[in-house]
Amino acid sequence: MNSATVKTYLPWVVAAALFMEQLDTTIVNTAVPAMAESLQVAPLSLKAVVTSYILSLAVGIPVSGWMADRFGTRRVFGIAISLFTFSSILCGLAQNVPMLVAGRVLQGIGAAMMMPVGRLAIIRTFPKGELLRAMNFVIIPALIGPLLGPTVGGVIVHWFSWRYIFFVNVPVGLLALWLAHRHMPDYHGDARRPLDVVGLILFGSSTALLSWLLEIFGEHRLDASSATALLLLSFVLLAGYFWHAHETPYPLLRMAPFRARTFRVAVIGGFITRLGVGGMPFLLPLLYQLGLGMPAWQSGLLTMPVAAAAMAMKFISSRVLARFGYRRILIANTVMIGAIVCLFSLVNAATPILLIVLLGLTMGFFNSLQYTSMNSMAFADIEAPDSSMASTISSSLQQMSMSFGLACGTLIVGWYLGDLPQTDRAAVTTALHYAFLTLGGMTMLSSLSFWSLRPGDGESVSRGRLRPTD
Repeated sequence: MNSATVKTYLPWVVAAALFMEQLDTTIVNTAVPAMAESLQVAPLSLKAVVTSYILSLAVGIPVSGWMADRFGTRRVFGIAISLFTFSSILCGLAQNVPMLVAGRVLQGIGAAMMMPVGRLAIIRTFPKGELLRAMNFVIIPALIGPLLGPTVGGVIVHWFSWRYIFFVNVPVGLLALWLAHRHMPDYHGDARRPLDVVGLILFGSSTALLSWLLEIFGEHRLDASSATALLLLSFVLLAGYFWHAHETPYPLLRMAPFRARTFRVAVIGGFITRLGVGGMPFLLPLLYQLGLGMPAWQSGLLTMPVAAAAMAMKFISSRVLARFGYRRILIANTVMIGAIVCLFSLVNAATPILLIVLLGLTMGFFNSLQYTSMNSMAFADIEAPDSSMASTISSSLQQMSMSFGLACGTLIVGWYLGDLPQTDRAAVTTALHYAFLTLGGMTMLSSLSFWSLRPGDGESVSRGRLRPTD
C-alpha cells in the first residue's frame, strides 16, 4: 500500500470507526429516560451506564499505545472494532443495570483501542502541515453520528424498544471492519518494550476508584469517613504511579511529551475545560424530557443542531486558527462556551423552540472550534518518536476528563435537587438550571489555563510551518 493510497483512504477508515462510536454515545444519552423506566431505576442513577463506558476508555487507552507498537495498528484496530460490535449486542440483550454496565465496559475497552490507534495512524501518516486538515476530514464524517444519533435514538425509543439502539452498531461495525482490513496501514513501534503491568494496575485502579467515588457520592451510599479514606487511597495510588513511572525504564505513560509547552497546555487545559462541559450531552436530554416533558424523538431533534453546527465549523476552523492563532482562540472561545452553558439555565416550557435551536447551534459551533484547537495543538511540537505516547496520554486524559465532567455535572444536579423526587418536573428543571449556571462559571474560569500560551504556538499545524520545540 503506497503513501498516496494510505492518505486517500485512511481518513475514511478512521471516520467510519468514529461514526460508530459517536452514534452509540449520542443514542444512549437520548434513551436514558426510557431505559430508566424499563429497568425501574431513577434516571440520574443511570449515569453509571455512561460513566462506566467512559471510565473503561480512560483505563484501557494507556494499553492501546503499547498494543499498537507491539502488534501493529491494523490488527489492534480490527480487534477493537470487533469487540465494540460484539459488546453492543450484549448491551442490547441486558436484562438489568449491572448487565448493561458490564456490556458498556466491554464497549469502552473496544473504543479504548479504536480511537487512539486511529489517531496514531493519522499522526504517523500525515506531516504536521497537513495534520489539521486530515483531522478535520476525519471528524466531519464522524460528526454524522451525533447528527443522526439523537434522532435515530428518539425514533427507536418512541416506536420500539431501547434495546434496538445498540443493535444499530452491528451493520456499521461490519462496514468499519471491512474498511480497516483493506485500508488501515500497519505501523509498528521502533523498538519492542515490555508492558508496564505495575503501572497499569496503579494508574487503572486509582482512576477507577476516583471515578467510582464521584459517581456514588451524589447518591450518598458511603459515610463521610469511608469516602474520605477511599479518596485518599486513590490519590496515593496515583502518586505511586508517578513515582513508579519515574523509576522504571518503560513506563505505561511516559511523561516526555509534557516537555513541549503546546502539548502540556492543550492536554491540561483541555482536561480542566471538559470538567465543565463534559456533562452537557447527558444533562440536556434530561432537561428536554424530564424537565420540559418532551417525547424522546423531539428531544433527539433538539440535540441535532449541536452536531450540525460542529460539522459546519470544521470547514472553517483551519482558516480561523491561522488568522487569529491558538492562544486568542482558546482564551476567548472557552469564555463563550461557558456563557452559552449559562444561557441554558433560561430554557423552560415557555421558551420558543427556535431559541433552543439557536442555543444548540451556537454551542455546537464553539464546542467544535474548542476541541479542534485543543486536539490539533497538542501535536504541534511532538516529534515522531513520541507520537505514540503523546496520542495515548492525550486520549487517556481526554476520556478521564469526560468521565469526571459527567460525574461532576450529575453530582451538581443531585446536590441542587436534594431530597426532592426526580418525578417532580419543576424541581428537576430548577436543579438543572442551577447546574448549568455552575458548570458555565467553571468553564469560563478554565480559560485561565490557556494564558500561558504564546502568540506563535501551534503555527506548525495551523499554517504548515515547523518550528523547534521550546
